[in-house]
Amino acid sequence: MSIDLLKNIAELRPVGMALLGLDVGKKTIGVALSDPAQSLATPLETIKRTKFTQDILRLQALVEEYEVGGFVIGLPVNMDGSEGPRAQSVRDFALELVRYPEIVGREPWIALQDERLSTVSVEEAVDNFVDKRKTRIESKQSGLIDKLAAQVILQSALNGFY
Repeated sequence: MSIDLLKNIAELRPVGMALLGLDVGKKTIGVALSDPAQSLATPLETIKRTKFTQDILRLQALVEEYEVGGFVIGLPVNMDGSEGPRAQSVRDFALELVRYPEIVGREPWIALQDERLSTVSVEEAVDNFVDKRKTRIESKQSGLIDKLAAQVILQSALNGFY
């Protein structure tokens, strides 16, 4: 199985299994989890990045714990639809992830989902709804923004399935 845009491989997704949504950044990976019916995404955690192998070990633990069948990874596309260095970094992460088939017991299903404005929408929601004593910076540092951005990315993908 290869890595591709969600719209090109949605019908190949592992059915009846949870999916992990990932918002991959330089310092953190926001993680969200779908239900096995792939209808609802929930923010799960934020992984503080150290080494890629450590990232993989944490993802493998989540895959085993929640019986995950694949990944939806946010692709940071520019507003004009072009891809820049951040998008290439995410593609590189996905390619590395494919090199670890033991994570899901086979070559993983990995879909890339356009994540334009996902973090911006989460930051605005945090500003409007989270305890006003907690600043946006504190929300980012606590990992809240990253896992909520992963939830937005994953839910957007799930909505496209039905």
